[in-house]
Amino acid sequence: MPLSRMRQTIARRMAESKQQAPHFYVTMAVHMDKAMELRANLNALGDGQLRVSVNDLVVKATAIALRKHPNLNASFEGDAIRFHGAVHMAIAVALEDGLITPVVRDAHVKSLLQIAHEARELAELARAGRLAPDQYQGGTFTVSNLGMFGVEEFSAIINPPQAAILAVSAVQDEAVVRDGQLTVGKVMRVTVSADHRVADGAQVALFLQDLKQILENPLRLLV
Repeated sequence: MPLSRMRQTIARRMAESKQQAPHFYVTMAVHMDKAMELRANLNALGDGQLRVSVNDLVVKATAIALRKHPNLNASFEGDAIRFHGAVHMAIAVALEDGLITPVVRDAHVKSLLQIAHEARELAELARAGRLAPDQYQGGTFTVSNLGMFGVEEFSAIINPPQAAILAVSAVQDEAVVRDGQLTVGKVMRVTVSADHRVADGAQVALFLQDLKQILENPLRLLV
């Protein structure tokens, strides 16, 4: 079967990314009990037309965390690193013959509900093949979520020219220890793939610490 135009583009860009950008990977577990409770409460308050997804929570939390860690909201440019002033969040959307990453622009200044609304609209346009070029170009950081497929953990390939990508896995019930007692909690694992030319392991770990803290104290997503 000949490669489709989309598959040709994916093949070229992903091969270039792995060949040119020295990838490294850092994973952290996030306790999502409070975030899932907040999501349920928000969706119960709505009229059913707009629902907040786990991915919306992650996108908003990532945008907040990136403002403290601009080295991950950046691009490698040969003899310089470009730090982006705004967070334009690319969100991977699976299509029949590949995937595309529509962009929620200025995600750092948009509310959780704005992000949820825009992400849903962009995903619908992507699946209908009606995205305009400016709706899938210019992202500064990418979130790729396979949690809806029950994936426990994975690593993604950086979307060039970005410096990093966040891979999001499923929220699952797991045995956790709280206050010295064994109980069941909702746990999600997230993995950052980063370009070692732009960022180092400790910088990524600090970013993940902040992302974890935001999601585990999710009222920060509403302010």
